[in-house]
Amino acid sequence: MEQQATISIEDNIIRCRGAWVLSNLTQLERGSRALRWPDESPVLCDAGGVTAMDTGGAIVLQRCIDTLRRKGQQMSLEGLRPEFEELLRKIEAQWPQSEHGSAIRRGGWTDSLAQAVQSRQVSILRALAFLGESTIALGRSLIRPRSIRWRTLLRFVELDGLRALPITGLLTFLVGVVIAYQGAEQLRKFGTNIFIVDLVGISLLREIAPLIVAILIAGRSGSAYAAEIGTMKVTEELDAVRTLGISPMNLLVLPRALALVIALPLLTVYADVVGVFGGMLIALGELNVSFAEFIARFEEAVPVRHFLIGLGKAPFFAAIIALVGCYQGFQIRGGVDDVGRHTTISVVQGIFFVIVFDAVCSILLNWWDL
Repeated sequence: MEQQATISIEDNIIRCRGAWVLSNLTQLERGSRALRWPDESPVLCDAGGVTAMDTGGAIVLQRCIDTLRRKGQQMSLEGLRPEFEELLRKIEAQWPQSEHGSAIRRGGWTDSLAQAVQSRQVSILRALAFLGESTIALGRSLIRPRSIRWRTLLRFVELDGLRALPITGLLTFLVGVVIAYQGAEQLRKFGTNIFIVDLVGISLLREIAPLIVAILIAGRSGSAYAAEIGTMKVTEELDAVRTLGISPMNLLVLPRALALVIALPLLTVYADVVGVFGGMLIALGELNVSFAEFIARFEEAVPVRHFLIGLGKAPFFAAIIALVGCYQGFQIRGGVDDVGRHTTISVVQGIFFVIVFDAVCSILLNWWDL
């Protein structure tokens, strides 16, 4: 016959006895609600009499501990078996996201604001820690190139670079067509047809092509990084990797980041060529600017620095997209729903930081007359 579970208070000592399992959960909750919690501190919780415990019993015990802590009392837990203590520790690790979080939400708006600010601070510190760890791992890999997983890196260059050529080419071709077509309508009014070359060349090479490629890769590859790493975390594959003594940073983050740093500049060059070609077709059809005239004007009116500026931003875009995607993957704590939520966050944040970086670069380059 299964032993009953009890909880009682004697002389400022909380005594827990019996089998704290799911079948006794109703009895335990009824007993805990009937208790008159001590007002003096510290409080001792004697759990040496607990003979069995599952997740339900651990939640009830954690709720009792949390009740005392919210009253500002100090409590020490003694006598709990190591295996039950480990289970309680896992429950406590998830506690701030459930019970404690809802207790704060029931408070006033000041408590909610304070919690939001604190949560944002924690997120920033985690992001900085991840950035620092990534930088250290990159430095060690550059010192010892043999530690880089080259086969994995080349596989991601194929996945994120080579296989992205069709969609990248189609999108930038259409963007070049749109820019040229809209510009042609205005240039035809003033008889300055040849300046379509300046419009298409400078805008595509310097700003639009690198930014379009980065946004496309953020949605395509950044989301994939977050989903892959998040799924590995949910299925506890990351724990197995750490158990084998393999660094997840070297195994999962560096190959993806380095592959994207290699692939994105190449995609940018490809996008420049295809986008300008789209503009050439519209210039020929709408403004009667031949290919020879277009190329001759292009060499004269579009300095190489515009191409180099656009190309120089691509590796930074790649690093931002890869690090944001991998970071969001490591932040997944729950199940499948959490994977989807962080995957969406990775895309939004990746595009946001790419645009912010591009805006900062534009301001700085304007100050330097570049």
